[in-house]
Formats: sequence, C-alpha cells, structure tokens
Amino acid sequence: MEHIPGTLYIVATPIGNLEDITLRAVRVLRECDLIACEDTRHSRKLLEHFGISKPLFSYHEHNEAQRAAELVQRMQSGENAALVTDAGTPLVSDPGYRLVRAAIDAGIAVVPVPGVSAAVGALSAAGLPTDAFRFCGFLPAKSSQRRAVLEELKTETGTLIFYETPHRILSALEDVEAMLGERPVVVARELTKLHEEFLRGTAQEIREQLAARPAVKGEFTLLIGKGEPQAVHHDLSLEQAVHAAEQAGLGRMDAIKRVAKERGLSKREVYRLTTGH
Repeated sequence: MEHIPGTLYIVATPIGNLEDITLRAVRVLRECDLIACEDTRHSRKLLEHFGISKPLFSYHEHNEAQRAAELVQRMQSGENAALVTDAGTPLVSDPGYRLVRAAIDAGIAVVPVPGVSAAVGALSAAGLPTDAFRFCGFLPAKSSQRRAVLEELKTETGTLIFYETPHRILSALEDVEAMLGERPVVVARELTKLHEEFLRGTAQEIREQLAARPAVKGEFTLLIGKGEPQAVHHDLSLEQAVHAAEQAGLGRMDAIKRVAKERGLSKREVYRLTTGH
C-alpha cells in the first residue's frame, strides 16, 4: 500500500480580537495532529479559548532549520501539521519560510488557511490608494539604514506599508518626513483591539500627536501614500547632486547610489568622477 504523506496547513490567527479567527481555522486546528507555533504559551491560550487540545511544537526564528527538518519528517510519516504565528498570517514578517520551502521540496502539500493580516487590515481602512501597494515588513532599527531604505522606495508608485515598534515609531516618522516629504501618512495602532485607532496626516503631524502623549504604546502599522514625481536636477554637477543628496540625510555611498540611478550611470563611475579615485 502506497504511503500518503501528511499536509502542512498555514493557519492565520487573530491579531487581537479572538472573534477574527475563521471557522475553517478552528476546524483545521482541531483536526490536525500537531501545531507548530512561535510561542507555545501564547498559542496554548488561544487554543484553550476554543477548546482545542493538540501537541504544540516550538518553531521560531532561532530553531527554524532543525525544527523544519523534524516537522517534514513527521509529515512524511503521514501526520498533518498546522503552522501558526503569535498573531496574524504566518510568514508575513514572521518565521515559516524555511518550513514551507522544505515541505514543498519534500513533496508535501502546503495549504493556506487565510485570515487576518495587520498589513491588509490597515490598508483597507487607511483611506490611501489600494490599487497597488508594497508591504516592506519592519524598517531597520538604525536611522541611517531607515533613510537608505526610504530613499530606495522613493519612486514606488503604490502605497507603502511597514510594521513598526512603539519605541521606534517617532524616529521612523521623523525619517519619513526627512526622506519623503509631505506625503499622506496613516498610522494604524492596536488593530482589532480595544484601543484601535487610525492617525492620518503628514508624518510630522502624526509624530507631533504621538509625541504629545504620556507614553507611546501598542502595535503600529505605518502606511505612506504615493508622492509626486521627483524632478531630477540634471543641471547640477555630479558632485553637487551627491552633496544635495547628503544634505537630505543620506550617507556618502547612498547619495552616490541615488545619483547614479537618477543619471543612468554606474555607482563606480559616479564614485570615480566625484572622488577622483
């Protein structure tokens, strides 16, 4: 008799409001043989709420490689596994890619059980264009790196979506203002939870609102609308253009990279022409 491998289910879970779990997600979690999760304590509370008792398998960014191999082996023996994250849709700025890739390579069926995602939820109510958008995960922790990323995204034609932490949201908004100017910005805080709110305006206006509070708390989704087309000042010399980019907040090499892109030149050529090396 031919052996039939199990299935890997990618199950979205609530990001705050437990009513957001789908009927299908509850059924799959009840019927599967084991559940892989980021934090077993966190997931156990969710499962207990819905009266689900299943073996929990710790799976997070620090043990992905080893755990993925173990899970694939169990699914190859015929067990069905569900992957959940602490909140929302697995793999969206959360662990899971290695497991999904390993399951596919092993010939195991991977089945999505769709549900909540903070990025899409925030976009749907933000009031920014939705015909095209780009989800970029978390911005870098350092301001210089954040500014370089924002510079790269300057010419994007869709709404930009980021996740941000409460202790970095103010400095992130400061960098958005510096690099992207007066674009429409929306900050969604504590989506689906008791204190859910949307702040709309420019990066500066929202930053001032948050900075005026006694404390900045919660989970943040940052959305940035499309800007006006940027004029390329070809009347400036290469050195002047690089200097202007540096004045806007970029490091020397990122400024050279920006000018090279604008002028259709290689970074090496702009570096040579502006430094004499």
